[in-house]
Amino acid sequence: MKIIQTSKAPSAIGPYSQGMAVNNLVFTSGQIPLKTDGEMAEGGVREQTHQVFANLQAVLEQAGSSLEQVVKATVFIKDMNDFPEINDVYGEYFHTHKPARSCVEVARLPKDALIEIECVALTK
Repeated sequence: MKIIQTSKAPSAIGPYSQGMAVNNLVFTSGQIPLKTDGEMAEGGVREQTHQVFANLQAVLEQAGSSLEQVVKATVFIKDMNDFPEINDVYGEYFHTHKPARSCVEVARLPKDALIEIECVALTK
């Protein structure tokens, strides 16, 4: 096992790693819309979703992977009414490569984020 850590994504806000690599798989921790300085991305769910993807890309890159290598994504959202906007942004990142996905509405996310995404990917 290898711990994945990058300064291009926000530091973990608890006792966990940004990601873990095991054999040819990468498991990211859930990424919320924090910027690298620890501040929440400004704007609504669309802007927050773009920041989440920036964080995921940074963690995956550090692990020797990319969004094109994602096999499964899990999306946690605060309000299912935001799903259409989230899905539009999600489609910008996964337009030809479409990994398996689960999406669930949750009561609350860390730092009152509107969205959190975690994924499993292959290394290149």
